[in-house]
Amino acid sequence: MPWKDVKPMDEKLLFIADHMRQTASFSQLCQQYGISRKTGYKWIERYAQGGIEALNEQSRKRHTQERTPYAIEHLILQLRSQQGTPGPKKIEVMLAERLQQQDVPSTTTIYNILKRAGRIEPRRRARRVQADASALHSATQPNELWSADYKGQFKTSDGAWCYPLTVMDHASRYLLGCQAVAGTHHDTARRAFERLFREYGLPHRIRTDNGVPFATTGAGGLSRLSIWWIRLGILPERIAPGKPQQNGRHERMHRTLKRMLGQPAQANMRQQQKHLELFRQHYNEQRPHEGLQQQRPAACYQPSPRAYPSRLHELEYPSYFEQAKVHGSGVIYWRSMTIYVGHLLQGEQVGIQAVGDGVWMVHFGPVKLGQFDEHQVGKNNYLSLKV
Repeated sequence: MPWKDVKPMDEKLLFIADHMRQTASFSQLCQQYGISRKTGYKWIERYAQGGIEALNEQSRKRHTQERTPYAIEHLILQLRSQQGTPGPKKIEVMLAERLQQQDVPSTTTIYNILKRAGRIEPRRRARRVQADASALHSATQPNELWSADYKGQFKTSDGAWCYPLTVMDHASRYLLGCQAVAGTHHDTARRAFERLFREYGLPHRIRTDNGVPFATTGAGGLSRLSIWWIRLGILPERIAPGKPQQNGRHERMHRTLKRMLGQPAQANMRQQQKHLELFRQHYNEQRPHEGLQQQRPAACYQPSPRAYPSRLHELEYPSYFEQAKVHGSGVIYWRSMTIYVGHLLQGEQVGIQAVGDGVWMVHFGPVKLGQFDEHQVGKNNYLSLKV
């Protein structure tokens, strides 16, 4: 019997009639009508309980909808108003801590409450781009990798420019520093990092972008700051140009910071620093982090066992390397040749490794600066590195 020749209600009645007349086995009857045995039994049970009217399509909407108590809804909105504007997942954790034995609304319920109250702004989903991180490595333990960046710039109310310098531990998401500085100058950045090194010890790597003061266009991309890091036994790690997603955890933290800085700037740098320090305390100690199974970063971080040294030690190279000192003009004098390696390295010791017939690679610690071919020596026995 074709299904499309009759209305659905008529089909159900015909099925019930054939079943009562026992024209075929139940399985055969369901097969003839193109329905499952479960649907057949449901129709029969409904007819037995309520007759023809019971065969009408029934609403699948819940008959009872328990509304979240007003006091809990009010608490959800209060938590949303906290510094950092936590999302539904973090609010769920905060509610569980405060309500203890009481039932905590689900993440979806919290989201719907915030949405009804106009506290959720729809955000356009950005297409994710696969990061090209072949030279970058993640970290699973505190102080394996720190990340650093400047969160843009803005003026305080007195007209002074503020560049928040942020430094974060990669594994624990612990925000080590959030300092209001007047610019991206080397001396300012060095003082900020020296303070962090004294307080938390030394990391193994620091990941940054390619901007000042972290990098330059010179050999190896080295800057005065990264040269200092290398002398301390820290490997500089730079993301590819135009790929901030390679430092995604830091960028995500900056997004949270931006929401806080969306408020009017403070009166001066001193007040702005107090504001940033409040954010750092909130981010580390109060805000649950989804990437840490909703733990706080402060519970996952511990200082590095590598203490900040009282003086810098000379770099060591393998025994098969030759070595040379960089002079004030940025050159080394080696085997009657003058080779330019970069003026920022003056006074430093570089390693020279044979990599081919007359071809040599110049290193500064773990960083390859470039190579030269002694067969291509120019006028006055002068050579420059090829990167």
